[in-house]
Amino acid sequence: MATKPKTTSQTSGTIAEAKGKLGIMIPGMGAVATTFVAGVEAVRKGIAKPIGSLTQMGTIRLGKRTEGRSPKINDFVPLAQLNDLVFTGWDIFEDDMFAAATNAGVLEKDLLEQVKPFLQSVKPRPAVFDRHYVKKLDGKYVKKGKNKMDLAEQVRADIHDFKKTSGAERLVMMWCGSTEIFLKQTEAHSSVKAFEKALLANDENIAPSMIYAYAALSEGVPFANGAPNLTVDLPAMHELSRRNHAPISGKDFKSGQTLLKTVLAPGLKARMLGLSGWFSTNILGNRDGEVLDDPESFKTKEESKLSVLEHILQPELYPDLYKDFYHKVRINYYPPRADNKESWDNIDIVGWLGYPMQIKVNFLCRDSILAAPIVLDLVLLMDLAKRSSELSGMGIQEWLSLYYKSPMTAPGLYPEHDLFIQTMKMKNTLRHLRGEELITHLGLEYYD
Repeated sequence: MATKPKTTSQTSGTIAEAKGKLGIMIPGMGAVATTFVAGVEAVRKGIAKPIGSLTQMGTIRLGKRTEGRSPKINDFVPLAQLNDLVFTGWDIFEDDMFAAATNAGVLEKDLLEQVKPFLQSVKPRPAVFDRHYVKKLDGKYVKKGKNKMDLAEQVRADIHDFKKTSGAERLVMMWCGSTEIFLKQTEAHSSVKAFEKALLANDENIAPSMIYAYAALSEGVPFANGAPNLTVDLPAMHELSRRNHAPISGKDFKSGQTLLKTVLAPGLKARMLGLSGWFSTNILGNRDGEVLDDPESFKTKEESKLSVLEHILQPELYPDLYKDFYHKVRINYYPPRADNKESWDNIDIVGWLGYPMQIKVNFLCRDSILAAPIVLDLVLLMDLAKRSSELSGMGIQEWLSLYYKSPMTAPGLYPEHDLFIQTMKMKNTLRHLRGEELITHLGLEYYD
């Protein structure tokens, strides 16, 4: 039962209750998707904890520190319950989720065996796929159509079928597919009318991820993008999102190395320590690493990873500290490491009187283990946004920036990348929705 909100003068609209089943539709049933779904089932069966999920384990302070009110987030706002989640997806390989999870090699066999029957029940639908956009993969389980509009209509038909057969009341689509080649906005993306014309003309500027997003948003389904693809960073998608009350929020899950950057860089800036260079390199051997071995796909990822420091450090405001710092990112495909990614960061900082110092970080992480709880939180919070009378028609959900390397904002507005600002933004949005006072952390009221 959600906590009854404190009455204030704020107008925050209404939030419909999370009644019935919530259907999760996932293009790309690889390591991240199977780790997420297997994890949800493991938590539902009581054999694991949802560690890393803010919606499941996090609390939110309400009112003054002296009031002692800190309910769990999933008690404070009406989120869908894990038992109400149902799943489908698309993939270029026919493997069910158990076979796909086994092949991904992220989770231990003992855990997978305990959720095997459920994972075997989740079978992929044929995917929209074109090797022009992901050159390192070649699956045969793909849709055929006379043009890209036909493919979009097939995805829409899948959405209708899943909603009917699963009994889901509401839906969310989560892109967990591969990184596509680098694309830029063109006239084809300028409006819904132009986009639909381009779909009919098989325009090469429309990638498969855009077809999924178009289908979802056309059906009023929220869409979240776990890869750095252009996908919904388009006027056409913004228009569809607002028109059909289908929230969108960002791209490229902030899981490993970039997560640490958004922790460390704000610390340097808070203490006014300078930066002369930041060198980042990664090795990983999963399907994502294989795809990123292609220079065109790596270009898409590089753009996403490079933007973080510039926005946090604001060199235009602090030229003595951050002007012209050198930032390099490398990703290397190394099959023996599989999903166990290793990242190294060498950070050359500058202190008092210009004296140089160094920070070195070696992060041995598990990519999909870090990404899975992000997927869960986004599923639940995007659904919450859809049910909120205030948020659903806004389109972009900037308050969910916490989960992305590339948060979305209103056109012309720079994104907040500082993890701590992002967390405050998210929690204050939840407080606002429930009519609670926003928390500024000023603290002067305790010393009156």
